[in-house]
Amino acid sequence: MLDEISLKILKILQEKARIPNVEVARQVEMAPSAVLERIRKMERQGVIDGYEVRLNPEQFDRRQIAFVEVRTRSVGDRPETGRSLAAVPEVQEVHYVAGEDCYLVKLRVADTAELAVVIREKIAGIHEVVATRTATVLRTYKETARIPIRF
Repeated sequence: MLDEISLKILKILQEKARIPNVEVARQVEMAPSAVLERIRKMERQGVIDGYEVRLNPEQFDRRQIAFVEVRTRSVGDRPETGRSLAAVPEVQEVHYVAGEDCYLVKLRVADTAELAVVIREKIAGIHEVVATRTATVLRTYKETARIPIRF
């Protein structure tokens, strides 16, 4: 169970993971060593799953986002199919979903031409895949991996 101080620390880290420990300690009014111990404990417990850098997609010619609904031959989750979809470099997310289609895949590519190649050659090339349906993103208003923290 996380107390209010740990939740505050997590909220601060989600805003800026590279914030100095001393600054986190100042914001939660604790000693830096106590804050560091809490962070390490949350890492060991799996509360903090890792740290990553968010790159600007435009700097890497990855402006186009698409969501692809993937229908497979088999009904139900087939982990090998999910792993095959996840192995495609342009894929950012793979979700097994309820409904007519089996998987929802988020892709990030340069443009619609690359999108067509990824769908036709990489996704449709997976043995279990029988059909795809694609929605391309025209504008993004919010994109985050942050989890709302309430305390």
